[in-house]
Amino acid sequence: MTDKPRIFGISGWKNSGKTGLAVRLVEEFTRRGYRISTIKHAHHDFDIDKVGADSYRHRQAGAHEVALVSGTRYAIMHELRGADEPSFEDILARLGPCDLVLIEGYKREPVPKIEARRLDAKNREPLAPNDPHIVAIAADHPVADQPLPVFDLDDTQAIADFIARVTGLSQPRT
Repeated sequence: MTDKPRIFGISGWKNSGKTGLAVRLVEEFTRRGYRISTIKHAHHDFDIDKVGADSYRHRQAGAHEVALVSGTRYAIMHELRGADEPSFEDILARLGPCDLVLIEGYKREPVPKIEARRLDAKNREPLAPNDPHIVAIAADHPVADQPLPVFDLDDTQAIADFIARVTGLSQPRT
């Protein structure tokens, strides 16, 4: 692992294939021996807790943070309770050591990104022309007249190789 993780983003409109690509990249980098973390930005309210569960009841009672801990995982839920959404840097600082952080969403962050494009996307307006941090495109259809590298959306190995080169990801420690 590196002292400071490499960061690479996946941007795109709704239904552009971002999540599928992120999952495949996590699997590929993990297979290669890297320790990967992810951050997904949601534009909507979400809940990872079930109504009636003890932790849900703790949050409903007003707890600022609720930690769930077991022998296999832990999660910390932090209620904003009207406070501003934390910055990308604040969230990044809360992650444990890893080799690479893959970001899904956070379109406006100044990190290198690949733009996911699918014909079935909610919006098909290209993001790359207005985002200098997009360094490649992954699409399920031909993309013409593009100065950036273009990958098949399903060519996970080639995309992972590209990300490793762009971020300067060194060989994983064994």
